[in-house]
Amino acid sequence: QVQLVESGGGLVQAGGSLRLSCAVSGSTSTIYMLGWYRQVPGKQRDMVAIIKNDDRPNYADSVKGRFTISRDNAKNTVSLQMNSLNPEDTAVYYCNAKSVRSSGTFSSDWGQGTQVTVSS
Repeated sequence: QVQLVESGGGLVQAGGSLRLSCAVSGSTSTIYMLGWYRQVPGKQRDMVAIIKNDDRPNYADSVKGRFTISRDNAKNTVSLQMNSLNPEDTAVYYCNAKSVRSSGTFSSDWGQGTQVTVSS
Protein backbone atom coordinates (compact mmCIF):
# COMPACT_ATOMS: atom_id res chain seq x y z
CA GLN A 1 0.00 0.00 0.00
CA VAL A 2 1.06 3.57 -0.68
CA GLN A 3 0.56 6.52 1.65
CA LEU A 4 0.29 10.07 0.36
CA VAL A 5 0.36 13.38 2.25
CA GLU A 6 -0.29 16.66 0.45
CA SER A 7 0.85 20.12 1.49
CA GLY A 8 1.03 23.60 0.04
CA GLY A 9 -2.58 24.58 -0.50
CA GLY A 10 -3.98 27.92 0.52
CA LEU A 11 -5.54 31.17 -0.58
CA VAL A 12 -4.08 33.14 -3.46
CA GLN A 13 -5.22 35.99 -5.66
CA ALA A 14 -5.98 35.49 -9.32
CA GLY A 15 -2.80 35.54 -11.35
CA GLY A 16 -0.76 34.20 -8.46
CA SER A 17 1.11 30.95 -7.97
CA LEU A 18 1.10 28.03 -5.58
CA ARG A 19 3.18 24.90 -5.31
CA LEU A 20 1.66 21.69 -4.02
CA SER A 21 3.79 18.85 -2.74
CA CYS A 22 2.96 15.26 -1.99
CA ALA A 23 5.09 13.01 0.18
CA VAL A 24 4.89 9.40 -0.97
CA SER A 25 5.69 6.46 1.29
CA GLY A 26 5.03 2.75 1.60
CA SER A 27 5.36 0.41 -1.36
CA THR A 28 6.83 3.07 -3.65
CA SER A 29 8.58 0.52 -5.88
CA THR A 30 5.21 -0.69 -7.12
CA ILE A 31 4.11 2.76 -8.37
CA TYR A 32 3.85 3.27 -12.12
CA MET A 33 2.06 6.62 -12.16
CA LEU A 34 1.63 9.64 -9.89
CA GLY A 35 -0.82 12.42 -10.38
CA TRP A 36 -2.86 15.34 -9.14
CA TYR A 37 -6.62 15.51 -9.31
CA ARG A 38 -9.08 18.14 -8.14
CA GLN A 39 -12.66 18.21 -7.03
CA VAL A 40 -15.24 20.90 -6.31
CA PRO A 41 -18.37 20.19 -4.25
CA GLY A 42 -21.04 18.38 -6.19
CA LYS A 43 -18.76 17.46 -9.08
CA GLN A 44 -16.58 14.52 -9.97
CA ARG A 45 -12.89 14.36 -9.25
CA ASP A 46 -10.98 15.36 -12.39
CA MET A 47 -7.44 14.70 -13.51
CA VAL A 48 -5.19 17.75 -13.47
CA ALA A 49 -1.78 16.26 -14.26
CA ILE A 50 -0.19 12.83 -14.25
CA ILE A 51 3.37 11.63 -14.64
CA LYS A 52 4.49 8.11 -15.41
CA ASN A 53 7.72 6.39 -14.49
CA ASP A 54 9.26 7.53 -17.78
CA ASP A 55 8.67 11.12 -16.57
CA ARG A 56 6.29 11.88 -19.42
CA PRO A 57 3.58 14.21 -18.11
CA ASN A 58 0.01 14.66 -19.26
CA TYR A 59 -2.15 17.62 -18.42
CA ALA A 60 -5.79 18.54 -18.53
CA ASP A 61 -6.42 21.04 -21.31
CA SER A 62 -7.53 23.64 -18.79
CA VAL A 63 -4.13 23.76 -17.09
CA LYS A 64 -1.72 23.26 -20.00
CA GLY A 65 0.93 25.94 -20.07
CA ARG A 66 0.13 27.02 -16.50
CA PHE A 67 0.76 23.95 -14.34
CA THR A 68 3.83 21.74 -14.18
CA ILE A 69 4.03 18.33 -12.53
CA SER A 70 7.36 16.94 -11.40
CA ARG A 71 8.63 14.06 -9.33
CA ASP A 72 11.72 13.56 -7.21
CA ASN A 73 12.38 9.87 -6.87
CA ALA A 74 15.19 10.39 -4.38
CA LYS A 75 12.87 12.27 -2.02
CA ASN A 76 9.73 10.29 -2.94
CA THR A 77 7.75 13.41 -3.70
CA VAL A 78 5.56 14.65 -6.51
CA SER A 79 4.87 18.35 -6.91
CA LEU A 80 2.51 20.56 -8.84
CA GLN A 81 3.63 24.08 -9.68
CA MET A 82 0.57 26.18 -10.44
CA ASN A 83 0.99 29.54 -12.15
CA SER A 84 -1.46 32.10 -13.49
CA LEU A 85 -4.15 30.79 -11.21
CA ASN A 86 -7.74 31.81 -11.78
CA PRO A 87 -10.90 31.36 -9.68
CA GLU A 88 -11.88 28.32 -11.76
CA ASP A 89 -8.86 26.51 -10.27
CA THR A 90 -10.45 26.64 -6.83
CA ALA A 91 -10.89 23.08 -5.60
CA VAL A 92 -9.60 20.44 -3.25
CA TYR A 93 -6.48 18.96 -4.83
CA TYR A 94 -5.66 15.30 -4.29
CA CYS A 95 -2.45 13.41 -4.84
CA ASN A 96 -2.84 9.96 -6.38
CA ALA A 97 -0.60 6.96 -6.86
CA LYS A 98 -1.36 4.04 -9.12
CA SER A 99 0.55 0.87 -8.47
CA VAL A 100 0.60 -2.78 -9.38
CA ARG A 101 1.43 -5.46 -6.86
CA SER A 102 3.36 -8.64 -7.47
CA SER A 103 0.05 -10.49 -7.59
CA GLY A 104 -0.95 -8.38 -10.57
CA THR A 105 -3.55 -6.45 -8.59
CA PHE A 106 -3.84 -2.78 -9.47
CA SER A 107 -4.25 -0.22 -6.71
CA SER A 108 -5.12 3.47 -6.60
CA ASP A 109 -4.30 5.37 -3.43
CA TRP A 110 -5.25 8.93 -2.47
CA GLY A 111 -4.03 11.59 -0.13
CA GLN A 112 -6.35 13.50 2.18
CA GLY A 113 -6.54 16.51 -0.11
CA THR A 114 -5.49 20.13 0.20
CA GLN A 115 -7.70 23.15 -0.43
CA VAL A 116 -6.72 25.68 -3.07
CA THR A 117 -8.77 28.87 -3.19
CA VAL A 118 -8.19 31.53 -5.82
CA SER A 119 -9.85 34.89 -5.20
CA SER A 120 -10.81 37.23 -8.01
